Amino acid sequence: MSNEIDPTVPPSGDGCQECTEQGGWWVHLRRCAACGHVGCCDSSPGRHGTMHFRRTGHPIVQSFEPGEEWFYDFRTEAVGRGPELAPPTSHPESQSVPGPADRLPPDWTNRAGG
Repeated sequence: MSNEIDPTVPPSGDGCQECTEQGGWWVHLRRCAACGHVGCCDSSPGRHGTMHFRRTGHPIVQSFEPGEEWFYDFRTEAVGRGPELAPPTSHPESQSVPGPADRLPPDWTNRAGG
């Protein structure tokens, strides 16, 4: 389990790393518990959180939403609890959900993945 969760590593940023680089948008954010990569959830068009798991084998993510502390294990599809990770533990509360607001298409609800 020690290589699956590293509570000392900070998150990669305030938003989905790939969506930010590509000018995309997301619905909700997930943080890799092993390396801190922040990716978007499966309801987002990019589904970068799951893509990160498939690419790296890092199986455990934590919600990166304010007020949410749950962890998810891609292997078992189980939701559970885990250790406190390095701050920040969520994107800024001022950040829109979905976000970022300036990149959301007017028909975003029709484009979301799930």
